[in-house]
Amino acid sequence: MDTAPKVPVKPQIPFNEIKYVLLDMDGTLLDKYFDDYFWEHLLPEKYAEKKHISFGRAKEELLCRYKLHEGTLNWTDIDFWSREVDIDIPALKEQIRHLIEVHPHVEDFLRSLKQHRKKVFLVTNAHYKVLDIKLRKTELGKYFDAAVTSFEMGHAKEKIEFWEKVQKRLGFEKDKTLFIDDTEAVLKTAKEFGIKYILYKAYSSSRAKKGTSRHFPSIDDFRELVYPEADEQSLPMSLQKPLK
Repeated sequence: MDTAPKVPVKPQIPFNEIKYVLLDMDGTLLDKYFDDYFWEHLLPEKYAEKKHISFGRAKEELLCRYKLHEGTLNWTDIDFWSREVDIDIPALKEQIRHLIEVHPHVEDFLRSLKQHRKKVFLVTNAHYKVLDIKLRKTELGKYFDAAVTSFEMGHAKEKIEFWEKVQKRLGFEKDKTLFIDDTEAVLKTAKEFGIKYILYKAYSSSRAKKGTSRHFPSIDDFRELVYPEADEQSLPMSLQKPLK
């Protein structure tokens, strides 16, 4: 008999009980295609040129290096990777900043959160230099009460110490907080820390298959998150139910 837990049904989030919303950036709010293309194609290409090796060998070597640092501060530290591969990573990312895209209905959701006076925080493993590039390109910064990076906290989001420091910094109440991320390991740590409402973002990249979670309720698109108790006339048009 299959004893594996069933995939959770679509969430019914009680927004009237939530005062704080914590949001991941890459893969959750932003299309992860930018990052996947950079680390899996562009950087191996430039590395191959620099080392005079084949693209395949360069990619294999870099993927092995990435794996060694997964879940650590080095994982998204572009200064660390600049030193590792002797390539200016920030400058290379700037060259393809046009590929940075916001997921559908993200801004509608963020606007509705602000309209309903929720405290909205960005919590990301992204390096502060990358955060700056992406906020300048997308102009999402205006929706957040604060943004916190793992580098400020000294720990990756996969570590319980990150959440302990973030709570001290932001002052959110765990039983009145919603957290959304596309990485299950991060969500598990947040749950262990005690955050009550947790959602998994299933589509992280527009060019990749939908992810699944056996541990958390999931959403495909931010349009799924509306305020069921709110007056629909007060919601953005894109979040109102279609007329029958």
